[in-house]
Amino acid sequence: MKSKEVERREAMLYDKLDDERVQCYLCAHRCRIAEAKRGVCYVRENRDGTLYTLVYGRTVSQHVDPIEKKPLAHFYPGTRAYSIATVGCNFRCEWCQNASISQMPRERHFIMGEEASPEEIVVAAKETGCRSIAYTYTEPTIFFEYAYDTAKLAHQEDIANVFVTNGFMTSGPGEMLDTFDPYLDAANVDLKAFRDETYRQFVGARLQPVLDSLKKMKELGVWLEVTTLIVPGINDDEEELRDAAQFVADELGPETPWHISRFYPGYQMTDRQPTPITTLERALEIGKEEGLRYIYVGNIPGEANTECHDCGELLIRRSGYRILANQIGSGGVCPNCGTPVAGVGMVRE
Repeated sequence: MKSKEVERREAMLYDKLDDERVQCYLCAHRCRIAEAKRGVCYVRENRDGTLYTLVYGRTVSQHVDPIEKKPLAHFYPGTRAYSIATVGCNFRCEWCQNASISQMPRERHFIMGEEASPEEIVVAAKETGCRSIAYTYTEPTIFFEYAYDTAKLAHQEDIANVFVTNGFMTSGPGEMLDTFDPYLDAANVDLKAFRDETYRQFVGARLQPVLDSLKKMKELGVWLEVTTLIVPGINDDEEELRDAAQFVADELGPETPWHISRFYPGYQMTDRQPTPITTLERALEIGKEEGLRYIYVGNIPGEANTECHDCGELLIRRSGYRILANQIGSGGVCPNCGTPVAGVGMVRE
């Protein structure tokens, strides 16, 4: 990776205040930032009353991934996503799986990255045969300007755009989601818990803005899937899991896939064991009881298959991130009973 003096580009979505202060309204922290200071994400800096993004065009990761790795199970299954990230995050999850890059600006006061323009990202996605570009690994909201410019170019080339996000963006008129809306096709949102106190204690954020973002994306027609990493002793209470499943079913729709993922010790949370399989199995049962049609268990070996919610027919058979068979008929319906299968591009390309 190249590391040199950080180049600055003026940020979008902020207001200038008095005394050379600014207010950023990109994410729900809505940071008020004094001159020469940075926001919670540590990658947006106020210089002389102008807010700058410090990560534009500076990728810390570029990979070609199966779309199933995001995870998205109902968005062009079997295709590839060109995945990019910059350093930084507006959360500080104690169990973060990518802390070395997400927390780098905050903990090491350092920004690194390899130069790659939006045009170069789109060309690379085309050359590698990717159906989509995924803004992932860290929090894409904090590199909004870079993602936004890339996404506009991607749509011109019929390449879809995917956010893998914590959902802590602004969602009012003229704010982040409304601005990105014409170019955002799908998102997997981490619903890290269903208790506000958990968000405040372990994440450094609040629950309600995440719920607001989920409902807003649904309203805008973005294809949504939700992931909950189940951490023992933190968010594994049956009542909480039921509340989360009920929210997904009632507010986002029973067709919304729910990914329940196994926790492994890491970062600042090495004092507890991996999620028991019995807990994951119980969460799966709870999701079904609440009417969810598509539930996937992640971070464990085995198959994560898609079945018809009406007749139980096996539709897509997977081994890890690899599709072994896709039986969905033309028109995106179950070949056995004709029931439509929720999703985008469900017939394998």
